[in-house]
Amino acid sequence: MLRISQSRANLILAASVLMAIGFSLPASNSAQPDKSSAFSGTKSAYHGFDRYDFEVDGRKCLVVVPKQAAAGRPWIWRAEFFDHHPEIDLALINKGFHLVFMDVGNTFGCPSAMRHFDAFYKVLTSQHKLSPKPVLEGLSRGGLYVYNWGAEHPNQVSVILGDNPVCDFKSWPGGKGKGPGSAGDWAKLIKDYGFRSEAEALAFEKNPVDNLAPLAKAKVALLHICGDADEVVPYAENSVLIKQRYEKLGGKIEVIVKPGLKHHPHGLEDPAPAVKFILEHTLPAN
Repeated sequence: MLRISQSRANLILAASVLMAIGFSLPASNSAQPDKSSAFSGTKSAYHGFDRYDFEVDGRKCLVVVPKQAAAGRPWIWRAEFFDHHPEIDLALINKGFHLVFMDVGNTFGCPSAMRHFDAFYKVLTSQHKLSPKPVLEGLSRGGLYVYNWGAEHPNQVSVILGDNPVCDFKSWPGGKGKGPGSAGDWAKLIKDYGFRSEAEALAFEKNPVDNLAPLAKAKVALLHICGDADEVVPYAENSVLIKQRYEKLGGKIEVIVKPGLKHHPHGLEDPAPAVKFILEHTLPAN
C-alpha cells in the first residue's frame, strides 16, 4: 500500500482547497504594485473605473485606475480638457493603462506649468511605479503642453498623441496665420511665458514646430488626428509642419486625417486605429 507522511498529506489538502476557491499566484510586480504604491485621495467612479483625486505641487490631479494594470504599468497623460471625447482614453484603460490629468490652468504649456508637470511625473513614477515613458495626449491647446514637456524630457516619453493640436502659438492663439486666433488668450500667453512684448513672443524659437529634434533623437512616436478643414488651429500651420519636419529628422509620425472636418468634433468614432498605434509603441512584444 502507498503511504504518505501526515505533513505531505496536509500540503496536498491545502493545495486542493486553494484550487477549489480559485486561488492563483499574483501577477508580476509590474502589473500588481504593492500597497505602498496604491493611490489615495478622494475616490469616485469614472466610466466604471476607480478614480482618485488629490493634489501634487499645489495643483489638482486625478488618476483613473484600470481593473488590471498591463505589464510595465503604462499610462496616458491628458494635458487638457479631461473627459472631452474620451473614447481613446477609455479604450486604453480597458487595455490596462492608467489615465492621469493635472490641472495647471489655461497656461499654454508655459515654463511654470512644465515645472508642475515635473513634480507630477516624479510622484507617478517613483511613488506609484507607473512606466517611466507615458503617452502624452494633447487635445487642441493641449498640444503646447505635451510637446513642450516632451521636448524637455524626450527620454521619458513613448508616444505623443495630438488631436487637432496647437503646435505653434503664433498660429493659435496668436492668429498670425490663416486662423482668427484669440486676442485674450494671446495676451495671457505673452504674460504666462514672461515675454516682454509681442515681438519677443513672435521671435520665440521653441514652439513645437521648431523643437522636434530632441523627440526625433529619442525615437518618440507621434500620432496626430486632424480635421483638414480646421478653422481654429489651421491644419497646414500645425500638423502639416510637424509631419514634414519630423520625417525630415527621421522621426516616426502617423497622421489620421478627417477629410472636410473642422476643429470640432475631436476624437475618432472608432478609436481602434489610435489604440493600435499606441499599443505598438508602448507595450512589450509577446
